[in-house]
Amino acid sequence: MTAIYLAETPKTELELPDWLQACLLQQKSDSNQTDADLICRAFNFAYKLHEGQYRKSGAPYIAHPVAVAGLLRDLGGDSVTIAAGFLHDVVEDTEVTLEEIEELFGLQVRQLVEGVTKLSKFNFSSKTERQAENFRRMFLAMATDIRVIVVKLADRLHNMRTLEHLDPKKQKRISLETREIFAPLANRLGIGRFKWELEDLCFKYLEPEAYEQIKALVAERRADREARIAWVTETLRSRLEKLKIRISELQGRPKHLYGIYQKMQRQHKEFSQIYDIAAFRIIVETNEECYRALAVVHDAFKPIPGRFKDYIGLPKPNRYQSLHTTVVGSNGRPIEVQIRTMEMHHVAEYGIAAHWKYKESGSSDLQVSSDDDKFTWLRQLLEWQNDLKDAQEYIDSLKDNLFEDDVYVFTPNGDVIALAHGSTAVDFAYRIHTEVGNHMKGARVNGRWTMLSQPLENGDIVEIVTQKNSHPSLDWLNFVVTPSARNRIRQWYKRSHRDENIARGKELLEKELGKSGLDSLLKSEPMQTVAQRCNYLSVDDLLAALGYGEITLNQVVNRLRDVVKEQQPVEEVESELDTEISVSNDRVAPSSSNSNSPIIGVEGLLHHLAGCCKPLPGESIIGVVTQNARGISIHCQDCVNVEKVPGERLVPVSWNSNDERGQVLTYPVDIQIEALDRVGVLKDILARLSDRGINIRNAGVKTSRNRPALISLSLDIRDRQQFEYILQRIQKMSDVLNIHRVINSDR
Repeated sequence: MTAIYLAETPKTELELPDWLQACLLQQKSDSNQTDADLICRAFNFAYKLHEGQYRKSGAPYIAHPVAVAGLLRDLGGDSVTIAAGFLHDVVEDTEVTLEEIEELFGLQVRQLVEGVTKLSKFNFSSKTERQAENFRRMFLAMATDIRVIVVKLADRLHNMRTLEHLDPKKQKRISLETREIFAPLANRLGIGRFKWELEDLCFKYLEPEAYEQIKALVAERRADREARIAWVTETLRSRLEKLKIRISELQGRPKHLYGIYQKMQRQHKEFSQIYDIAAFRIIVETNEECYRALAVVHDAFKPIPGRFKDYIGLPKPNRYQSLHTTVVGSNGRPIEVQIRTMEMHHVAEYGIAAHWKYKESGSSDLQVSSDDDKFTWLRQLLEWQNDLKDAQEYIDSLKDNLFEDDVYVFTPNGDVIALAHGSTAVDFAYRIHTEVGNHMKGARVNGRWTMLSQPLENGDIVEIVTQKNSHPSLDWLNFVVTPSARNRIRQWYKRSHRDENIARGKELLEKELGKSGLDSLLKSEPMQTVAQRCNYLSVDDLLAALGYGEITLNQVVNRLRDVVKEQQPVEEVESELDTEISVSNDRVAPSSSNSNSPIIGVEGLLHHLAGCCKPLPGESIIGVVTQNARGISIHCQDCVNVEKVPGERLVPVSWNSNDERGQVLTYPVDIQIEALDRVGVLKDILARLSDRGINIRNAGVKTSRNRPALISLSLDIRDRQQFEYILQRIQKMSDVLNIHRVINSDR
């Protein structure tokens, strides 16, 4: 099978690009294991596997991998990267495994393919959860080999180029994800040519009317624009040549359409009021000539104050370097000029692909080096992504973190720190080090004490004052901007309540499993195994997580049940599970019937759900004959109020699983949430409930200074299963410390 794939050169109606045809001819004449051989074998393999598959456009599916590989080749990708471009869809769309990919093409190709492969063969409870898990997996793969995201960007760019063949709903969904995630990613990696095209394509599908309007207006002004570009170009060229400045390139070009649209929106102007829709680029040979060329531009045209940026002396985080200035032309219109060397231009166009970073070992894995500050954003993203359990929260934070850093501040030693727009001294402190933020007492900006909530500006010199006994304030969550700072503050509060959370977690287990033998169980090997399988280092870590709601009681008990089954014979397991890991249920419920009542055992009798425990379908229940002529009160079997009732007043009842009335009944449940007190935390919780169609009867919040907020909610719930899902969804939120059901034992 492998020999056929590697030996045959396919005959296809698809017109192969010249570079690939040349590669196939070279493979025929040279049997050595060259780079060309790897590329051709990957193409042959992909061609055979995708044979008979077609895209929505009707084109053979192989056209897509060929186009992706071509984009990677244009970026200067090596043979491994190009081979991954051919193979990036084979695991997802065919029966080929990653192990086969590694066997045929090597470990590096397998890792790249694995990094870009979607989790389409796994089940998730929502599209948001699937999307979040795909991004988590992709960024983890990027940390091993940055080429993963370059392959993914090429894949997304070609998909955007052919998006017209999908239905409008998919066009908008894919375009929105591209504009919010992939275009900023291309910018983070400095791949300008990808970023601009992705943004324009997204603009085309998300704001089609505005796109067509601006496209037409730009075309209308073309003759006037070209005449103006020619005049400015000739003026600058003659002056630069007179000073013997070596010019590699001098040209004017129109800005991309989305850039013009953004400027109109940002400045609240009409198209006719936007004059600098063309930018001039001067490419010279040395850094010194860049600054000389800048002097020529400022001598020829009047510079606009505040519109000069030196990205050569102070490069952007993605390593972009250039001089930017805006001047006024003879007709009074602004002219934007960029000045750079050819090397800087190559980096501006190709980004990370212009300077692949190899590990010291000499292998071609593109490792994200811990001392390479151009990947600071990626390392920070990886630091907090595992702490954000909630899928929606992760996606939102990801979007925020990917946008370009545009505030540059200095440490007292003169080191430059790039922060997101609106960042404060607290964000700065946590960027320096977690402990600096945790022990921060105050901050001096440009030598003066400042409010911690004050946004920093470009050029500020920031000094953080620390004190041993100082600690984060919950108020900081209301003004910090960076996800890393926000997450460090949350982590500190969770750790500071560690003992309390461990006790709470132990109490929950004790209630579920019983007090007898619990201490020995917590010290046992099975419990340690459960902690490890839940991704915690110790049982105490597991108990703390259980206490503040990062993991649910059901998850722990189910994992423990699985571990016990694995480690003991079947007979012993059944016995032990009955005694240790099952909720007490010694009252036998009656058999179900075809009654239309939701509860079996009280047919024709006056009955009501108890207000103390408010039982839900799926929970074991018991009836109690009341002494106040209110009939039978239905309680949970483990309700504390039932323990005080004499046996002669107890009535065996159960939920009617065969209720055929067709209507969906809901039942009231009260919960209390302990959460970090920040602006919008209640809104975020309610949004997650609303997403699942949960009706909220009542909501209340109690706050006190520097203490977590207590949120009380009354919900309408269908059954125990829905309730547990809702608890788990809320517990995953990073701001939630604890969540529990409210039982009123006095009622």
